[in-house]
Amino acid sequence: MNRKKGLFLVLTGALFWGIGGTVSKKLFQYGIDVDWLVTTRLLVAGFLLLIVQFVRKEERTQIFAVWKTKKAAISLITFGLLGMLAVQYTYMASIKHGNAAVATLLQYLAPVMIIIYSVFRRQATITKRDVLTISLALVGCFFLLTNGSVSQLSVPLLAIVWGFLSDIALAFYTLYAVPLLKQYHSLVVVGWSMIIGGLALSFVHPPWQMDFKHLTIETYLYLIFVIIFGTMIAFWFYIESLQSLSPKESSLLGNIEPLAAVLTTVFWLKEPFGFFQWIGTACIITMMLLIALNKKSSITDHQYAYESKNSQTLG
Repeated sequence: MNRKKGLFLVLTGALFWGIGGTVSKKLFQYGIDVDWLVTTRLLVAGFLLLIVQFVRKEERTQIFAVWKTKKAAISLITFGLLGMLAVQYTYMASIKHGNAAVATLLQYLAPVMIIIYSVFRRQATITKRDVLTISLALVGCFFLLTNGSVSQLSVPLLAIVWGFLSDIALAFYTLYAVPLLKQYHSLVVVGWSMIIGGLALSFVHPPWQMDFKHLTIETYLYLIFVIIFGTMIAFWFYIESLQSLSPKESSLLGNIEPLAAVLTTVFWLKEPFGFFQWIGTACIITMMLLIALNKKSSITDHQYAYESKNSQTLG
C-alpha cells in the first residue's frame, strides 16, 4: 500500500508540474503579467510549504533555525534570489514568449550545463556516458528548436533565450542548494527561498496591483491550479513519495513532467509541434532516462541527487 501511495504521489506531482506550465501559458494569453504571476506564485506556495512543515511537530523547529546562523541565512538569501527566483522567472518568461513544452524541455538540459561546469572546474573527467548525454541533448535541442530546418527557427528567439537562461539558472539552483539541504529539510529551504524570491519581485510588481474585478472565474481557477496544484502540492507530493520510493525511482517517474507539458501544449492549447520536434523531445527524454537509470557515479549525478530531495519546482 505504501508503494502504491508513493507511485500515486510522484506521478501526480509530476503531472501537476507539467500541466502547470501549460496552464500558465493560458493565463498569459488572458493578459496575466509574468511578473505578477511569478511574485504571487512564489509567495503563496512558499508560505503554504512552510505551513506543511509547521504541521510536522517534530520538524517545525527547522523553520526558523535556518536563520540563526549568518552563513546559512546568507546562503538561503542567495539561493532565493539567484536560484529560485531566477529559475521561476526565466522559465515563465520562456513560456510566455514560446510555449510550456519547449520551455520545460530546455530547462531539462541543466544536467548538460552541470557536466560542462564540472569538467571546466576539473572536478571530474568526462565519460562515454556523459558524451552520449551531451550528444542526445544537442541533437534533441536542434530538432526541438528548428524542426529539422537549418535556415529558420520553429520557436521565437526570445523563448529560446529565456529557455537557455532558465537552463543555466537551474544548474546553479541545483548545485548551490546542496549544502543547505544537508542541514535543513527541503520544505524549509524551498519554502523560504520562494518567499525571498517573491518578496524581491514584489518591488517590481506588488501582488496586490491587479485588476481582480475583471478576472473571470475561469482565470481564477487557472490561477489556483498553477499556484496550489502546479507548485505547492506538486512539490509536496514529490517529497512525500520519497517515504515509500527510492530517490532513483522518484527521479525516473518524475520525468513524466516534460511529456505532460508537451502533450497538454499540443492537444489542449493546439500549439503547432512538428515531426522533428517530436524527435527532439524523444532525444531529450531519452537523455533524462539515461541519467536517471545510471547505476554508476558520474558528474551528472549531482542533478538527480539533488532532485531526489528537492525536485525542480519549475513547472
